[in-house]
Amino acid sequence: MKEARRIVVTGLGVVSPVGSNVESAWKNLLAGHSGIRRIPKYVEQDYRCQLAAEVADLDMDKYLPPKEQQRMDSFCHYALAAAQQAMESSGLQVGTDIAPERIGTLVSSGIGGLTTSTYQSQRLGTLGSRMVSPLTVPEIIADMATGHIAIRFNLQGPNFGIVSACASGLHSIGEAAWIIQRGDADVMLAGGTEAGVTDLGQAAFGAMRALTSSHNDDPEHASRPFDATRDGFVPGAGAGVLVLEELTHAQKRGANILAEISGYGATCDAHHITAPVDDGSGAARAIRIALEHAELAPEAIGYVNAHGTSTPLNDLVETRALKLALGEHAYHTAISSTKSMTGHMLGAAGGFESVVCVQALCHGIAPGTMNLATPDPECDLDYLPNAARELPGLQHVLKLNMGFGGHNAAVVFSRF
Repeated sequence: MKEARRIVVTGLGVVSPVGSNVESAWKNLLAGHSGIRRIPKYVEQDYRCQLAAEVADLDMDKYLPPKEQQRMDSFCHYALAAAQQAMESSGLQVGTDIAPERIGTLVSSGIGGLTTSTYQSQRLGTLGSRMVSPLTVPEIIADMATGHIAIRFNLQGPNFGIVSACASGLHSIGEAAWIIQRGDADVMLAGGTEAGVTDLGQAAFGAMRALTSSHNDDPEHASRPFDATRDGFVPGAGAGVLVLEELTHAQKRGANILAEISGYGATCDAHHITAPVDDGSGAARAIRIALEHAELAPEAIGYVNAHGTSTPLNDLVETRALKLALGEHAYHTAISSTKSMTGHMLGAAGGFESVVCVQALCHGIAPGTMNLATPDPECDLDYLPNAARELPGLQHVLKLNMGFGGHNAAVVFSRF
């Protein structure tokens, strides 16, 4: 992306199971603290997976009046809170620093308003059609989070959502960078949001046998990316939003530049609706494309924040993809999965984990992969087992996400 308009990160915001601001979430990740808990109603109702990583420490009254909260699904709550944090941390004033027409929004959800769709379906079945809320459609459609953000901050530039399952947040960041690069906007709010910890979501993922079921009595150790005993992911919820800005625009207003987006790649496995292609070639191509855009050799990558879901197939295929894309350097690169602490935040994962990548560049340290007690012999890379690691001189970080439907997204973040 460097051959034209350069794109930098000037603001961050998060809502997550390990803290609902950047400072607390980062502190807890470095300390290895888990946000995964056992949910009493899932125990009582004998769900296969009785665990979830619900949002922690979020006071929505700081962001929205209670009456407005009632007119939105939770995935919109999380998006608005993270977006406000990101805008405040960027110091950007719409109408003063930038015209509303030159700033857009691309904050996506993989599922949308699952809580609302479940509740209103129940009302339809028990009370009849006239008792379904007229707000049902605006509450459930997946683009509504990005719409609410635009209305809240008067952002009149490009605005839409991307639905690519668990790659939605990272695709949004990459595509938002392209929007700025081609000149359609000077600033974009980008990332992902999800409120997938619901009864229906828990039951449906459980029915797929995608969730862990062998650690219900030990929630903090249930998410075990790259461990030989992993047997599924733990659902999580939250949001991660970044302020992306054209470099000269950021410099003119004296913004605090946190990192640069130097490369982006997107591919499809075209293989299976839920399973990645066995050899990891689809994800590897996305990584190679991102490196080509960044004009970087594989050896330049100092840290990879992995998709790392803790499912048997994902972690194996991702390991193969990293080996294909990075070659021998894959064995010498620090890699970790923060899902070991946050669970899988689905469409929000790419947004939240991109904030982690930027923080790693800013502080020269990466969170570890917790619960990696029995390494899988086929997952034989350096996954930073059970502890954060200082990475002095860290210059380039790779973020990878993969989604149902065969979607792959890769973004390279670089020190500015």
